[in-house]
Amino acid sequence: MSRRICIVSGSRADYGYLRRLAREIDDAPELTLQWLVTGTHFTEKFGSTYREIEADGFTIDERLPMDLADDTAGAVARATGEIMVRMTDALERLTPDILVVLGDRYETLAAANVALLLRIPVAHIHGGEITEGAFDDAIRHAITKMSHLHFVAAEPYRERVIQMGEEPARVFTVGAPSLDNLIDLQRLTLAGLEARVAHDLGEGFFLITYHPETLGAGDAAAPARAMLSALEAWPERRLLVTGVNADPGRDAVAATFADYAAAHPERVAMCASLGETAYFSALALCGAVVGNSSSGLIEAPAIGAATINIGDRQKGRLRAGSVIDCSDGIDDIRAAVSRALEPGFLDACADREPPYGRGGASARIKQKLQSADLDGLRIKRFYDLLADGAQAHG
Repeated sequence: MSRRICIVSGSRADYGYLRRLAREIDDAPELTLQWLVTGTHFTEKFGSTYREIEADGFTIDERLPMDLADDTAGAVARATGEIMVRMTDALERLTPDILVVLGDRYETLAAANVALLLRIPVAHIHGGEITEGAFDDAIRHAITKMSHLHFVAAEPYRERVIQMGEEPARVFTVGAPSLDNLIDLQRLTLAGLEARVAHDLGEGFFLITYHPETLGAGDAAAPARAMLSALEAWPERRLLVTGVNADPGRDAVAATFADYAAAHPERVAMCASLGETAYFSALALCGAVVGNSSSGLIEAPAIGAATINIGDRQKGRLRAGSVIDCSDGIDDIRAAVSRALEPGFLDACADREPPYGRGGASARIKQKLQSADLDGLRIKRFYDLLADGAQAHG
């Protein structure tokens, strides 16, 4: 009997990480792929990105839009509670053998919680990481404790998952799955990208990927305004601004970008969802990535782009030499951008080993999903790290 593997996707961001894994599963005769699609995929202002899944030839088995009345913390909390009820019904219909979740989103936490209660083994991708500037950090670690298989992006993250009491035999260092998408990517030319976004970009444009710092105090949009002010030091370079995610504070940040674009229509192009090909092409073509997205730490270095990482949202994650950290002050941002644009900056970083691997993660994950002992997975033992050695407790 074919093993049913259900993948949960809640946004355009995690789909980019999961797409190649889904193809690996779909192509394996011993496995049956299922899709549970939720989060912002069905929201028009985020690009109705469920269409990307269908355009890739996949069938969406369960469609669970999330009703986010606004971007307040209360709305997010209520929507997370409500989606758990519908996820319970969906997973009881699908009866997967393993549920695959990625990362640290609140809809992912809901899915892992439901699977735990339904005794469905959970496989978690990208655990063990630290992002001190967002509540994603706590969500990620909570999902780790509800999961039965762990696929981490780097060896320090494996050690951290084990530190949380997970058995070493269940924790696998596979690299970042999103890097698999770069292996045979048919990149757009600058003209092709400009046609896709319907805007002239020119050489050396800035790619802006900025999201709210959910643990930050005060005005969520203030760092975005500071970033835009700092980039005015390079008026000849245009800005390609990607969509803001659905975290609390999202509306204020998105409005800041929209207002700036309206005031500078010749300079700013905005796109709710670029899609994988256009986004990775933009990474390859831009002068620098500016913002606080994880893509600036994972995909940008692999593709050869410099990253200016603003604030604390990604604090704690591994970094390549091409990532420049700075505060959200105008002068600090401007200094970081100046450094990234220096001749020879990227060349000086080129020989370093990328912290998230060089691809192949999806095939490694598929193999483990295929060979895992399902009966043995359901019973977890806490793995203690003691002064005189480690010992597992049942």
